[in-house]
Amino acid sequence: MDGDAAKEKETKKSSSVESHLFKSRTVLITGTISQELAEDVCSRMLAMAQVSDDPINVIVSSPGGHVESGDMIHDMIQFIRPKVNIIGTGWVASAGALIYVSVPRERRYCTKNTRFLLHQPSGGAGGMATDIEIQANEILKMRDRLNKIFAEATGQSLERIEKDTDRDYWMTPQEGIDYGLVGKVVNRVDEVG
Repeated sequence: MDGDAAKEKETKKSSSVESHLFKSRTVLITGTISQELAEDVCSRMLAMAQVSDDPINVIVSSPGGHVESGDMIHDMIQFIRPKVNIIGTGWVASAGALIYVSVPRERRYCTKNTRFLLHQPSGGAGGMATDIEIQANEILKMRDRLNKIFAEATGQSLERIEKDTDRDYWMTPQEGIDYGLVGKVVNRVDEVG
């Protein structure tokens, strides 16, 4: 098979997968959270919301990434009319955890081997001293905002969230349930919803 034929076959396969995901009202959020990923995820959810008010399943496996891109997805999940179920798998970390808590706890699911990570945001401040100071202040504001979101989503006190997110705070699914992060561990898709 030559290069063009292989590309065409791969494109057809990808198109078929996309079509099936759309019909099943499933959105995948995998890998690093970026502006491009946020645009793609939000576009898919808006398109699905236009077609039907049936629930949408969002599957998250992410090490985190760009917080504002995570904000975009988090807010869009709350913005659209259809209910959204979130299923964590692999790892749900940092900005991935921000997306994960965008729905009420009873619609937060995970598979049995998922790992969760909460921590404070980090930044790569550089430039002139005044710019570094501005960037540091913005990171502190972001940290406070995220801590409030996680406190509200888990039922933990703000003080507990601040303490736990001061460093990397890892959780298993059962620890996530006990913490108020996870609603239910599932083994099969028919356990969701």
